[in-house]
Amino acid sequence: MLMGIAWALGGSPGGGAGGSGGGVLGSLMLPIAIFVIFYFLLIRPQQKNQKKHKELLSNLKKGDQVITSGGIYGTIAKLRGDAVMLQVADQVKIRVARSAIASSFGSQTPPDDEDDKD
Repeated sequence: MLMGIAWALGGSPGGGAGGSGGGVLGSLMLPIAIFVIFYFLLIRPQQKNQKKHKELLSNLKKGDQVITSGGIYGTIAKLRGDAVMLQVADQVKIRVARSAIASSFGSQTPPDDEDDKD
């Protein structure tokens, strides 16, 4: 009877540690699997996006049309270190941080203001 209870509780029938050698490996597999899933679903895509954004910022040049992280559209008028001078309208220029540039969508000629036809 005592042997049946020990077997049901997960102990080995001989009282020793004879059959529990795979317990450590089995208990490490779940955290390793979770880390691998997180790496491929979260960490790796974020690293790719950061690398792409860093490349975008380093390749900026005068005349590029950009969008800031605040949603301002403009054309680059000057580049100075960590600052960018954007022309957002005729005779209107603003200075923003280079890191505030979210994306670039073209160069040289600004788009026509088709929204002003209302």
